[in-house]
Amino acid sequence: MTLTIAETPFDTLPACIARHAAARPGAPALADDKIALSYGQLDALMNRIAAALQRDGLKPGDAIALCAAASVPLAALFSGALRAGVVVAPLAPGSAPASLRRMVDDAQARRLFLDAASEADFAGSGVPTTRIDTALDAWLAPADAQPEAVDIRPEWPFNIIYSSGTTGEPKGIVQPHGMRWAHVKRGVPYGYGPEAVTLLATPLYSNTTLVVFFPSLAFGGAVVLMKKFDARRYLEIAQEIRATHTMLVPVQYQRLMALPEFDGFDLSSFHMKFCTSAPFPAALKADVLARWPGGLVEFYGMTEGGGTCLLEAHLHPGKLHTVGRPAPGTDMRLIDEAGRELPAGATGEVVGHSPGMMVGYHRRPEATREAEWFDAGGKRFIRTGDIGRFDEDGFLILMDRRKDMIISGGFNIYPSDLEAQLREHPAVAEAAVVGVPSEQWGETPVAFVVRRPGAADEGEALRAWLNARVGKTQRGGVARGRRTAAQFDRQGAQAQAARAACDVQCRPTRSLTTVSGR
Repeated sequence: MTLTIAETPFDTLPACIARHAAARPGAPALADDKIALSYGQLDALMNRIAAALQRDGLKPGDAIALCAAASVPLAALFSGALRAGVVVAPLAPGSAPASLRRMVDDAQARRLFLDAASEADFAGSGVPTTRIDTALDAWLAPADAQPEAVDIRPEWPFNIIYSSGTTGEPKGIVQPHGMRWAHVKRGVPYGYGPEAVTLLATPLYSNTTLVVFFPSLAFGGAVVLMKKFDARRYLEIAQEIRATHTMLVPVQYQRLMALPEFDGFDLSSFHMKFCTSAPFPAALKADVLARWPGGLVEFYGMTEGGGTCLLEAHLHPGKLHTVGRPAPGTDMRLIDEAGRELPAGATGEVVGHSPGMMVGYHRRPEATREAEWFDAGGKRFIRTGDIGRFDEDGFLILMDRRKDMIISGGFNIYPSDLEAQLREHPAVAEAAVVGVPSEQWGETPVAFVVRRPGAADEGEALRAWLNARVGKTQRGGVARGRRTAAQFDRQGAQAQAARAACDVQCRPTRSLTTVSGR
């Protein structure tokens, strides 16, 4: 008897694709704006890729790096490398060349695959390089090639995903095959299958994309890739292909829902929509639920794994201010600044344990130890750095980032509290609060506020309005100036990852009112 994915303790993506190719060789698997592959064609191409890597001397555990826009060849390279037991390091095109070269070195990549846009970034890297847009066919093994079989184990590294932090060196997050299989099994309730058509407009170097890309193929559905997100074009494609599944980051949902012609598109084919990567405002979730057919699921978690929360928004419309409840098999707890576990109802840092957890940061044992927390019984958890609390129904409400918490005069100030209050003012379109050094208080909060079009410069009046609504330790004075979105963006790595995922560049804002702390 053949076990279903839900019943299988461990399997691999290459094995799933091989079974679909044997059972339904002509079924659609991958497509972009130029190429479409059936499962039979994808399986054969993966064999050629795996055989070519083995021919070049790569063994299980060796790494390759990929740096190119999303495409069928890139997706096939990722999948084919896995068949050979080779570890994939997907890199973000457009990153600083020096940073990209350091990532290749850190991953100890034996080969590099890129496209025209990234070629100059790796000049002089010394790593054997193949252009996937011009030279892939010449590099591939013969059409009938059969790679040496590899018995992949759950603990083997699957990929190395590099963090996109705003400070310091990006860290390589090593995710094992067992973690990826846990992501596949997590998709069981969400309608993946041979009839599913997943439309993806986020890049293949992002874990945001991969948590939907891999389950789509594992369950035998079709995946359609967009190289770059464009809101109207996304809707045109979704209507044309009768898309059933998608993953989008919040800013993409925002742009789609804001299109005047949104309601004119036929999106009735959608079964499930997913979101992750950045804060997803409750009002935006409600708008998606009201106007876009199908379910909506928000994932809260980290590329490092550990704790994952799922908000099935269509089933819990009264919980849109939360990020959901811990996923099945997930153990999530709260700890204080000293690492002590907190009781129910308390507010603290979120830590999590699950079948989906990183091995660690590549070649950075100290950073790995800093990311871990162990309970009294020695159970390993991953620290999120997020501050939150669970409500009476077990739904997680996020308060802030631990590192963003401002300690002023010995009091903890959460920027999100001030931001939420500022957004209540009719003249405020957006607000972000950061902490700055203060000789008198240690730290003091500063808020950068984007005014709504046509709103007067509220300055002193806005400060007085806010101070009347917050606690004494949160009250502030006023300064004025011009800032860019990058300068008032306190979300750091999270916002940078979201911008990268939807190919959004940071642009100067309108004149901002700066509301400073006491």
